[in-house]
Amino acid sequence: MKKIPLIMDCDPGLDDAIGILLTLASPEKIDLLGITTVVGNCPLEQAEQNARRICELAGRPDIKVFKGCPRTLFSSNFQASFTDYGAADIHGETGLGGCKLPPPTMPSQSQDAVNYLIDTLLNAPSKITIAASGALTNLACAFIMEPRIKEKIEKIVVMGGSIGIGNISPAAEYNFYTDPQAAYVIFKSGVPLIMIGLDTTRKTQTSEKWLSEIEAIGTPVAQAIIDMLSFYHRPDAILEPGVNGGVLHDPNIIAYLLKPEFYKGREVHVEIDISSTILAGRSTVDWHGKLDRKATAFVVNDVNVDSFFTLLTERLERYASLNKEHACSRC
Repeated sequence: MKKIPLIMDCDPGLDDAIGILLTLASPEKIDLLGITTVVGNCPLEQAEQNARRICELAGRPDIKVFKGCPRTLFSSNFQASFTDYGAADIHGETGLGGCKLPPPTMPSQSQDAVNYLIDTLLNAPSKITIAASGALTNLACAFIMEPRIKEKIEKIVVMGGSIGIGNISPAAEYNFYTDPQAAYVIFKSGVPLIMIGLDTTRKTQTSEKWLSEIEAIGTPVAQAIIDMLSFYHRPDAILEPGVNGGVLHDPNIIAYLLKPEFYKGREVHVEIDISSTILAGRSTVDWHGKLDRKATAFVVNDVNVDSFFTLLTERLERYASLNKEHACSRC
């Protein structure tokens, strides 16, 4: 089976962390080339350190993590700057809920994420897939600096946007709201896009039953997941109407790459609002083709929830054997 050469662009973040673990538990399908981080769920320094922490937890200190853009492309009077924002109300002070992983020992990379993306894509022998689960600032900057890299991308699978209502504003999903201009650049780029937004990801909510199954695995990875995701279930957690657990937004983009048959959607035209109004960051999805414009993305609107959680559980159970294999390979 041919592996998917993949770069993850993320802002860990509880659900990003689960996405990284799902990726690293699937080495037969995914060749993870590197991880780039961006400001979002926590400040940039914290996001980069969290990515390294999760790689070490997974027994993969060989994965290179690159620190990206510390701020969004633009700010406006309507939007606050996200430079120093930390979504502690959702992800905890460290971005990993109640999980107290030790400081990472694997080295930081001196190259910044944008130049890493440009160099890696330009020199790649074949096209690379990108899984983007944060603001799209790093990718937008790379596209602006070196447009030729677009030809070296197989596709970008994006967790972001919404066909319906938002989650940080009435109109916008958090990642697109964080940097609407960056999302605009990506959706105008012509690169093949898969957009997995809130309409789908809100369906993949954790439950006490599933958390009990993960806890029963009994590995350090499983315990770390419980420490992270239990933060979603604390008594004072902020939950949207209809949401009864932690929403695993970001692992959906990896699950899509592993099992696209779990998902449904269609090719449609998507417009990103870049106005300095209450509509900032809105993704207008022309689901019924009313505008008669060229499709710009494959927009997912449904997921087989049971299959998603079965896949996630099966891959997380692998860590007992995967950790032994990686430990032996370094002997």
